[in-house]
Amino acid sequence: MILKSEIRPGAYFDSIVLMQLQRKLAAMPGVEDAGVVMATPANIELLADFELLSSEGKRAGPDDLLIVVKAKDEATAADALSKVNALLQQKRAAISQEFRPRSLNLAVKQLPQAEWVLISVPGRYAAGVAEEALELNKHIFLYSNNVTLEDEIRLKHIAQQKGLLIMGPDCGTAIINGIGLGFANRVKTGSIGLVGASGTGLQAITSHIHNLGGGISQAIGTGGRDLKAEVGAITSIQGLEVLKQDEDTRVIVLVSKPPAAEVATKLLSVAKGTGKPVVVDFIGYPPPARQLGNLHFATSLSEAAEIAFALTNREIVLEKMEGQTKGYLRGLFSGGTLAYQALLGLQNVLSPIFSNVPINKHQTLEDPIKSKAHTIVDLGEDVFTVGRLHPMLDNDLRIRRLHQEMEDPDTKTILFDVVLGEGAHHDPASELAPAIAIAKKKRKDVEFIAIVIGTDEDPQDIEAQIEQLEKVGVNIFRNTAEAVAYIDGHFSSQGEGTGPPVSIESFKRSLAAINVGLETFYKSLIAQGAEAVHVDWRPPAGGDEKLMDILAKMKK
Repeated sequence: MILKSEIRPGAYFDSIVLMQLQRKLAAMPGVEDAGVVMATPANIELLADFELLSSEGKRAGPDDLLIVVKAKDEATAADALSKVNALLQQKRAAISQEFRPRSLNLAVKQLPQAEWVLISVPGRYAAGVAEEALELNKHIFLYSNNVTLEDEIRLKHIAQQKGLLIMGPDCGTAIINGIGLGFANRVKTGSIGLVGASGTGLQAITSHIHNLGGGISQAIGTGGRDLKAEVGAITSIQGLEVLKQDEDTRVIVLVSKPPAAEVATKLLSVAKGTGKPVVVDFIGYPPPARQLGNLHFATSLSEAAEIAFALTNREIVLEKMEGQTKGYLRGLFSGGTLAYQALLGLQNVLSPIFSNVPINKHQTLEDPIKSKAHTIVDLGEDVFTVGRLHPMLDNDLRIRRLHQEMEDPDTKTILFDVVLGEGAHHDPASELAPAIAIAKKKRKDVEFIAIVIGTDEDPQDIEAQIEQLEKVGVNIFRNTAEAVAYIDGHFSSQGEGTGPPVSIESFKRSLAAINVGLETFYKSLIAQGAEAVHVDWRPPAGGDEKLMDILAKMKK
């Protein structure tokens, strides 16, 4: 077998064209295999793995088009390479003759009503195209991968400040006002909106909802890295806010692969704040319950679709978010397991939350003596019990901490436990109730919640304990789950003030878009009845990195 290569410096074709050319070369008589790629390090490595890399091919750079033919003899290989231009010309002839702008600026002039830009150029150029689209105030569907994390964070912050949405990088699926972007299924329009960091997850759920008889209002992709701690779920949060605004969306589905723990907490807090039923499927993330207020937790993609569809057939009463508690919760516990259980439940609805018995590293309370934001403190930990009795026996430390928390104007709720039984304080309410009464005289805006653990046979007389606490206005619950559910229904999420919201209007108008990259996406838009313009894109400066840097500096 003969291996023959051809290098075309600075030549660019989209990956669909390269794939088609490769297949046509490989199908020629006497040709065993072929490779047609941009000569990036990863593609060079793949060619080597498939025994398609010659010494000549190794000299190709990442901006070069590398064409390789493996044939039975040199004449066959040379003949195949000689037909490359003709095959590419056939492709060009197959393209309709309408005017195709060579730049995003010209495309915007050709289709001024376009509010969306689809980008599927090679990753090393994608950030530059996205930045240009943001300068033109366009929302972005960024299919390209191999965009650096630093560029993703930078671009999303720019978009956030401008009230624009970047779906991606590496976003494969979205449905905007009935039009599928990327790899989307054709589904009925309806009342279920989705936000997803998993493209195939969005496809699986939207297809299942369609097959059940339901429909999709919007499906907003985010790209898989959006839920990394460094990115902070910027697009996911914007997507939830869009669906909150959308009157046609009655039920929301939130799906992703396992998010960073602190991001999951933040997202659930925002989802709660929509006031709409939200079905959550964090794949591989253990749900805290089957339901917490308006949050419904699913354990599979199909179950997420089924719960969402079932909810659309119910009378939905939107959660009233106005008039809810603002400020922070402070939990003062004598029982370590109760503190941990409270944190386990509350971390899904309160953000940020800290503790001296953290579940995740980011929840660590640096100074257990001083609370910050939402805080759960186990006062039975070693730092508090050196030289003093455990708080199950001695309320002095807890009462002091209670008054300390009342000095903080951000404290709005104090949660504590009262654990009865043999060996515990003989009458804890007789000390706690007077302290609470004094505190409430100073701060009428602070709510007190107690979890009382015990039985009617305990020596402390549980009914008398509850009566003393209720007399000073304490809300009583008999287990942690009930207290968490109550808190979930009364605390509003803490807004971050991160820029203007994305306007729902862009999602309600007939979709008009500019496509930069894969022509397949352009054809898909046209086939679905959307207005679209395809940019005849080429790498700036022919892909020359040094010249690209010079041009970028000149532009700035």
